[in-house]
Amino acid sequence: MTSAKTPAAKKPAAKKPAAKKPAAKKPAALKTVKTVASADAFLASVAEPMRADAQTLARWLAEWTGQPATMWGSAIVGFGAVRYAYESGRSGDWMAIGFSPRAKNLALYFLDGFESRGALLEKLGRHSIAKSCLYLTKLSDVDATVLEAMVRASYAAVIARYPAIA
Repeated sequence: MTSAKTPAAKKPAAKKPAAKKPAAKKPAALKTVKTVASADAFLASVAEPMRADAQTLARWLAEWTGQPATMWGSAIVGFGAVRYAYESGRSGDWMAIGFSPRAKNLALYFLDGFESRGALLEKLGRHSIAKSCLYLTKLSDVDATVLEAMVRASYAAVIARYPAIA
């Protein structure tokens, strides 16, 4: 007995939906936000020898800004908070100034950058910079009075430019 194969019935082609206009891109949400975690507990967890410098820097920044240390994300200690808005339309909440103790350096975050601080940077001591980050290997490598002048000037400029938030 031979079996005859019957041709498979073709399914009707599915209609493609009408092309949608691409949605306007929303700015990515900031991943680093202010938290309720304890800055003191975080600093106590930093490995030596960086812990001592991180705790000293936190005391200095609190004194120089008049603001308490608060955590931003899991590893940044911030002082003061502002709502920034750029001409590009990007906006958000950010610390007025802050730092993160890393394995090999302290990264200080200056929201206003360094364009107006060239003379101070020359006097600071051993450091490196990126767009708005100042990297210090250890506090003993820099002149604390110059660092204080930089922090006070940056904090004042940021608070004058952007609305402070709680």
